[in-house]
Amino acid sequence: MKKIILVINLILFNFTFAQELTNEKIWNSNEFRMKYVSGFNSMKDGVHFTKLSQNKDSLYISKHKFTNYKGSGETILNLSSYSKIIPTHSINGYQFNNSEDKLIIKTSSKPIYRRSYTAIHYLYDLNTHTLEALSEKYTPQTQVEYSPNGQQISFIYNNNIYIKDLHTKAIVQITNDGISNKIINGTTDWVYEEEFAITKGYYWSPNSENIAFLKFDESKVKEVNMPIYGTLYPQQETFKYPKAGEDNSLVTLNIHDLTINETQQIQLQNYEYIPRFRWAVKENTLIALTLNRHQNHLKIHHIKQEKEQFSSKVFYSEQSETYIEIDDNLEIMSDNSLLLTSEKSGFKHLYKLDFNGKISQITNGNWDVIDFYGIDEKKNLLFYTSSETGTINKSIYQVKINGKEKKIISSKEGYSEADFSKGMKYFIKTYSTANIPNHYSLCNSNGKELSVIEDNKRLKYSLEKYNLSDKYFFKLKGKVDSLNASIIKPKNFDPMKKYPVYLHVYGGPGSNTVLNRFKGSEYLYHQLLANKGYLVISIDPRGTMYRGVKFKKSTYLQLGKLELEDITEAIKNFSKNNEFVDSNRIGIQGWSFGGYLTSLAMTKGNHLFKMGIAIAPVTNWKFYDNIYTERFMQTPEENKVGYSENSPINFAKNLEGEFLIVHGSADDNVHLQNTLEMIEALVQADKHFESFIYPNKNHGIYGGNTRNHLFNMMLKFTVNNL
Repeated sequence: MKKIILVINLILFNFTFAQELTNEKIWNSNEFRMKYVSGFNSMKDGVHFTKLSQNKDSLYISKHKFTNYKGSGETILNLSSYSKIIPTHSINGYQFNNSEDKLIIKTSSKPIYRRSYTAIHYLYDLNTHTLEALSEKYTPQTQVEYSPNGQQISFIYNNNIYIKDLHTKAIVQITNDGISNKIINGTTDWVYEEEFAITKGYYWSPNSENIAFLKFDESKVKEVNMPIYGTLYPQQETFKYPKAGEDNSLVTLNIHDLTINETQQIQLQNYEYIPRFRWAVKENTLIALTLNRHQNHLKIHHIKQEKEQFSSKVFYSEQSETYIEIDDNLEIMSDNSLLLTSEKSGFKHLYKLDFNGKISQITNGNWDVIDFYGIDEKKNLLFYTSSETGTINKSIYQVKINGKEKKIISSKEGYSEADFSKGMKYFIKTYSTANIPNHYSLCNSNGKELSVIEDNKRLKYSLEKYNLSDKYFFKLKGKVDSLNASIIKPKNFDPMKKYPVYLHVYGGPGSNTVLNRFKGSEYLYHQLLANKGYLVISIDPRGTMYRGVKFKKSTYLQLGKLELEDITEAIKNFSKNNEFVDSNRIGIQGWSFGGYLTSLAMTKGNHLFKMGIAIAPVTNWKFYDNIYTERFMQTPEENKVGYSENSPINFAKNLEGEFLIVHGSADDNVHLQNTLEMIEALVQADKHFESFIYPNKNHGIYGGNTRNHLFNMMLKFTVNNL
């Protein structure tokens, strides 16, 4: 009997691992859906947190203790009880006021661009158990928040700032000149949202008496008209988009004094951009960061109130021979010192800066700080992530503000991120590796795991059923440097056989592909390719992150040139040093900047690649937005050679191999113009290629069956041509 059971188990085991991975399963089923911890919100006491929880058909906000997660669950608000007013499927998030007795509930959120949105907001009083719409008249809104004293609530509607008094229910409009595609108050224009990663353009002062806000005058910015299909006559979506070398919005920093109902424009002088501004923790004082057009001169302004007026003074500046990147690693301490990151040492590190301009370095070494999470001022402990354990990894550290007693509080291998409680006593850790999905756990400030919130056990089981190959990491010699690379081999890999190579590339500033983190659907698609017999490789060339300034900024004024040299040299070396590589069957695929590199590789890449798939590519940097492009290339007028010599359009006549170019017709980021201009150049050069346009799809090309269709087309093109 035991032998029969053993045979049956073996049959079941083999049957389980015989399942076939398909694009339909990756993109259109829930089998590989990863679970996340949603709606996390640290409570003011720093020892409790809330999150969105679901039980069958019930959606609720639950309160938990960091040190006793499973035994401390308490329902703050059962949202399903109000489903007749707010359908639970429409709820997108929530936030507390400072006293934690009122809630803003965000519903029916609709994206505008990548980060911006409009939504219908409701207010809930935890004491009276009453629910009301924020406003029936001024809706939908965006950027809704309570004033620090909890007496008012602010929001943006149609490019203007409004304030609602929670006692009288009266709504006051504090800006009146907001007009679509002309004046924006309190939120940001397209290019700030995309390239400075901000949509919030206003902040309350700590005493609730002032609101500092950005005003964007877009009058001189040229418009893009994007047709949206689906009606008899296509509708035109019109928005302002400043391309390289073109006029920007005129941006000013303003402070509205609610006590006298007056607005003052702050004089900052000689700047192009205001990418960040913050109020001090306690005082009615503000700091603002400004950049020049070339983004190589940073100034930090101290804006101080004297009587009823605010004055500005520059107390720190920093210059670079290339460019200075703006991030969110910025905090004002209670003593008015600033904690921020800088690359002035050659690597990104943490610094302390006071209002007298005195600056001191906190972290040090040949590695980059990635995220700065904050400081426990009672213990003088800072928390951050860095690439110190290897540029493919991300680890969490704590260190004293004097730079001493540094301690790693997460795994050295893999990708760790943290969401800290108020006071920095606890955090939710998100951990994954290239082959292991997200694992969420509660930890204390020393990194000790207290409990697991979500381990994605169901997803891990689904992955095991398909007997996937592990992704692993190695080094490849590029044109100059040793480069980070990853590979997925076919499951039954035989070193005596020859295999085609499928190179997946991004390669641009700000985004590495070779990371020891789980990448979900992208990882699964690469596993599908490996199952078809391909060696799936990724390479991070010069210009990518976490290896210091010299490596990252070497591509300045010549985007595409060194990146292409690196990936072609690395693939040649990989082929030369491994007999199992079929050097006549090398393909390349990339999206956005990766699509740009793919297009360059197929035209300017020394005929190395047999096949290329470019999705939503930039094909000439003069078509792209000015903040991103000029940061790395200056303007087309200033850098004619850099623009022309690295545009695949100018090398269309050199196309060799099978080329597929794909774009969404409603791509507000990399405009369809890029692909159409490339197509025209290829037609005039009498080159064979294939193209596909997805109607009304943006830069992400998704929605409904779209991703499944796209990746099935990519798979078919790859199998037929590589």
